[in-house]
Amino acid sequence: MLKLFTATGTIGLACEIALEEAGAACEVVRMNFADNAQRQPDYLAINPKSRVPALVCDQGVITEAPAILGYVAQAFPGAGLAPLEDAFAMAQVQAFNSYLCSWVHPAAAHRHRGYRWADTPAALADMREKAPKVFAEAMGLIEAEYVRGPWVMGQRYTICDPYLYVISSWLPRDGIDMAQFPKVADHFARMGERAAVKTVLGRVAAG
Repeated sequence: MLKLFTATGTIGLACEIALEEAGAACEVVRMNFADNAQRQPDYLAINPKSRVPALVCDQGVITEAPAILGYVAQAFPGAGLAPLEDAFAMAQVQAFNSYLCSWVHPAAAHRHRGYRWADTPAALADMREKAPKVFAEAMGLIEAEYVRGPWVMGQRYTICDPYLYVISSWLPRDGIDMAQFPKVADHFARMGERAAVKTVLGRVAAG
């Protein structure tokens, strides 16, 4: 059985949703970052990056959300979570998720975790001010160019959708009104109606 290490409020939620969509048998371990669980030796032995998510499978450990999402799509092809039969369409899925991982997620993180990149009060203040603007600009590009509707890739639901859903959920905490991105807002609401999302959010709420 698979084992997913995640934490509340992190991108690990996207992986948990994808696993639920796939019908995968998976144990979910919710780590307490307040207790620095991600830096304890037992977890570092699993993921030396001291980050979540991490997915333990029979072959070993997979880290990084795009890699885990890709694994879920390929390991459970019957769920239809990616266009595995079309190399170009699959590349588009990977490109979108790579953009979320390499640019949009860090843009959101700089406001709240600036200490990872700087130490001086002035630098931290600059990041707190600038990061939401960068985040909003990135979401504006996604709105204008990449959400085809009703799902990211069009009519087909893919591993892009839980990823965008979780990233979108962070907009309000940065004071960004999701309503300025109508397609993203519609996507977010549509995701909230999916059975897998309701199930996972119920588990998260239950602790």
